[in-house]
Amino acid sequence: MEQSWKKAKSVFAAALGPPLVWLVVFFVAPMAIVWAYSFGHNVGLTEISFTGTIANYARALEPLYLKIFVKSAWVAALTTALCLVIGFPVALAITFASQKAKTWLLLLVMLPFWTNLLVRTYALIAVLRTEGYVNQTFEWFWNIGAKVAPLGAYQPLELLHNNFAVILGLVYVHLPFMVLPLYSALDRLDKSLLEASLDLGAGHLRTLFRIVVPLALPGIASGILITFIPALGAYLTPDLLGGPDSQMIANVIERQFKRANDWPFGAALSFLLMYLTFIAIAVQALLSRGKKREGVG
Repeated sequence: MEQSWKKAKSVFAAALGPPLVWLVVFFVAPMAIVWAYSFGHNVGLTEISFTGTIANYARALEPLYLKIFVKSAWVAALTTALCLVIGFPVALAITFASQKAKTWLLLLVMLPFWTNLLVRTYALIAVLRTEGYVNQTFEWFWNIGAKVAPLGAYQPLELLHNNFAVILGLVYVHLPFMVLPLYSALDRLDKSLLEASLDLGAGHLRTLFRIVVPLALPGIASGILITFIPALGAYLTPDLLGGPDSQMIANVIERQFKRANDWPFGAALSFLLMYLTFIAIAVQALLSRGKKREGVG
């Protein structure tokens, strides 16, 4: 038995070794270097001195950057809320669909992952731009109405380069991240509880809010977490769809590294964003643990 356990440990170590080395070399080590940059300052165009200063973090907490952090958190929270409102009925419909329809619906939800984010964003630009499909459709209806009443010339809607476009784009990109955890939680529900609730006269809405939602809370919490975190650090969508007043903290970080050449300050902003992510994960874990204790109690 002892010999077999030793063999098992060697096999386990051989299987774990390459991924662990890859993780350390290509993730942990670069992140450690960037973290060290956040405590340094520029001494030239390409040289950084590691002095242990916290001036970069103090600068990141100035009102200008705090405002951008707060705005990014607000946009990410609104995106998450909209994804939850839209995604819950979708996940519910997939759960109660037939087996064949469920397969096709899940395929449609996961289909965006097969297309590059840049391509999807440019497709959304084609829909929202002044000469895009939305304005063309509205103009067609406007021209029909103009035949009945004098409406004047159609004025295209400004759907791009504003906060509306950014939030719409973020919801479009992150909706599958909400639907899949919700479906995973709803699919495990005991359908007999729903039948019992309906048989006792609770009604569909009361059953939804008193039975389905409480039982789906783990999926809701997971969906909120994995939607909020990438939405908070989104860069491409605000950059392409937003205007000067629609930039988020990731866009500020990009400018520090690529344009301002202030890597220490960019590193400090990056790790403040990472600290916020860790706090969100810790809060979610504490809430889950508290609910489990209440359930046991």
